[in-house]
Amino acid sequence: MGDKNVRIYPYFVILQNCAVVHRQYSGHINFADMTLIKSISGIRGTIGGAPGGALTPIDIVKFTYAYCEKLRERRPKPSGERYKVVVGKDARLSGEMVEDIVCGTLISCGVDVVKAGFASTPTTEMAVTFSKADGGIILTASHNPKQWNALKLLNEKGEFLNAAEGAAILECADKEDFDFAPVEELGTVEDHDFTDEHLDAVLALPAVDVEAVRKAGFKVVLDAVNSVGGIIMPRLLKRLGVECVELNCDPTGDFAHNPEPLPANLVQLCETVVKEKADLGVSVDPDVDRLALICEDGKPFGEEYTLVSVADYLLGRAYNEALESGKSLDEVCAPYRMATASNLSSSRALRDVTEKFGGEYFAAAVGEVNVTTKMKECGALIGGEGNGGVIYPALHYGRDAMVGVALFLTNLAHRQMKVSELLKTYPQYVITKNRIDLSDKALIDKILSEVQKIYANENVNTIDGVKISFEDRKQWVHLRRSNTEPIIRIYAEAATKEEADALANEVIGIAKKIIG
Repeated sequence: MGDKNVRIYPYFVILQNCAVVHRQYSGHINFADMTLIKSISGIRGTIGGAPGGALTPIDIVKFTYAYCEKLRERRPKPSGERYKVVVGKDARLSGEMVEDIVCGTLISCGVDVVKAGFASTPTTEMAVTFSKADGGIILTASHNPKQWNALKLLNEKGEFLNAAEGAAILECADKEDFDFAPVEELGTVEDHDFTDEHLDAVLALPAVDVEAVRKAGFKVVLDAVNSVGGIIMPRLLKRLGVECVELNCDPTGDFAHNPEPLPANLVQLCETVVKEKADLGVSVDPDVDRLALICEDGKPFGEEYTLVSVADYLLGRAYNEALESGKSLDEVCAPYRMATASNLSSSRALRDVTEKFGGEYFAAAVGEVNVTTKMKECGALIGGEGNGGVIYPALHYGRDAMVGVALFLTNLAHRQMKVSELLKTYPQYVITKNRIDLSDKALIDKILSEVQKIYANENVNTIDGVKISFEDRKQWVHLRRSNTEPIIRIYAEAATKEEADALANEVIGIAKKIIG
């Protein structure tokens, strides 16, 4: 009976036909069926096909127009005063086409456009504030394959819109009630490359020790997966005095491998690090907001530990400053606090290093906007996500691989050790990912509720599914629902893979019993 109602799979996700489809990855994905996914964070889909079923010019116009309409409601201005929006893109093959349509629609709505051209996601975010714009649109499908593109929407702070604002745009787009500007009120266009301004801001941070990195004489192999990371990251490394061996740095948009920076996709990078006798390997996704590192021995540092390492450096820096100055931890961290934040599915290692220095750790629901909201609430010094996303509010509230690299290399220069040795100084955990497929979506609530009851004596968090933390064992398991299919995703973390698997299987066994 259990096999009829529930299936257990290793975790892998693709998005197809406006639904979440899970498959074990074999190295080839068939995207023949066109896809369009609308969410509060933007619109994403494959290029080509019929309107409403893929990311077509019609859909791009509708969504961009709705963004303009809601921009005027969100930021009302006196009659005649102009609106300004920054548009940046990664190097996808469809980027120029999507950019032309987005910019043309903005102009036709009477909005002035600042074209940032090839720009990382964090560069476009910061460009909004650099140019004192009213918002921004990022053209990138992040780690999705080259068939995909997306529009990601920003407010006047260069931050992603909240849930209510995103929902209002979706509703407006569905109405298709257009009213474009007359010829006398059309918007204007200016081109502006913000790359160096972004890097200037990173290198001006007090926590980035440029001189120490230069003296260290590091050699780094960079895999930029043929996107905009191949423009900005070599420039950053050069300014830091780092020798950069470039892999896949020509921004053609024809990705040399699956663009998600996971170990299975970074074989060439790992081999080249060893061959070149480099100190470090660096991998970024197409829009350069995620950062994965490779040790000098060619082994992955682990995406979860990108944030852990940077946080350990910043917290330790603040702790030592407090000791030397006689000030409190929060005084030396001002205007922030000795606190960190990440999403519920990220490693406990961040909490461990935070508490080691007398700081406080906070958990947020999964999603960058949820993490940044929590960071603002608790005044976090540093935060992010376990997928290699580093958010350092002293620069801006957005995931940023450039500041991640600068802070990591600063730490490495100060510690004067190999990357593999640095990794061993952090608490070691392993996260496993599984899923439960159910025949009936109604079973999800039943399972989550029952799991919560069974583990009521443990530390239970229900802000995003159900997460059970076993404090005495330093283990946790997190159950999250799918919003589109009868699926529960299960993440488990422990000191070893065997322990994490056992914890996940324990919860899976409970689910089977509930189903009958």
